[in-house]
Amino acid sequence: MLDNASILLLVEKAQQGDQEAKSVLIEENSPLIKSVIKRFRDKGVEYDDLYQIGCMGFLKAIKNFNPEFGVKFSTYVVPMVIGEVKRFMRDDGSIKVSRALKSLNLQINRYVEGFCHDNQRSPTIEELSKHFNVDQQEIVLAMDSAKMPLSLYTPIEDDSESLALIDRIESQEDENGKMLDNFALTELVKRLDYRDRKIILLRYYFDKTQSEIAKELNISQVQVSRLENKILNTLRNKLTL
Repeated sequence: MLDNASILLLVEKAQQGDQEAKSVLIEENSPLIKSVIKRFRDKGVEYDDLYQIGCMGFLKAIKNFNPEFGVKFSTYVVPMVIGEVKRFMRDDGSIKVSRALKSLNLQINRYVEGFCHDNQRSPTIEELSKHFNVDQQEIVLAMDSAKMPLSLYTPIEDDSESLALIDRIESQEDENGKMLDNFALTELVKRLDYRDRKIILLRYYFDKTQSEIAKELNISQVQVSRLENKILNTLRNKLTL
């Protein structure tokens, strides 16, 4: 097994176009790639294809890695491989969402954020329908499009105090999957700014309610709810880069 210094040297060479260095890195990290893709084996994609997709994510990790990130290369690899597999399953899986619906969902999210800020409440489906001049059914479909199975990191709209952060980000099927996601999430949470990190820690590690967090931060419960959803979306998007 290569030490960290050797791995960093190989990554640097690979980024400069050294194909042999890439091959050595893939060979050395093959067990890690296989460990990551293991939980996707029953999702309708052949194992060999999953491995190739995982390797594509690994190559992207090589291309984008920077020692200044302050994390080990293997730590950086995990969310990149996970993201590549999820992107494939999202784009090539059996469930499809039209670009128009995705676009409407994005517009709704932006509008809702501004509406909540100005009115201290969320808009109703009827209000959204009137604003965007589309049927209420289409509004619901657009908002639910981000919660379909193809979007495996969609936050759950649930006020339960018993859920951990990883439960809100993804439903796990095996202990290995939990370990990998916790590993990736821990690194991402560390990179959040002070306020966002504090909200996540208070909410999911110290079991604080949104109202309790609001009092501690001297803001409204609605603001905490909005910030929490925004942070969860950020974490989800970074995990699927």
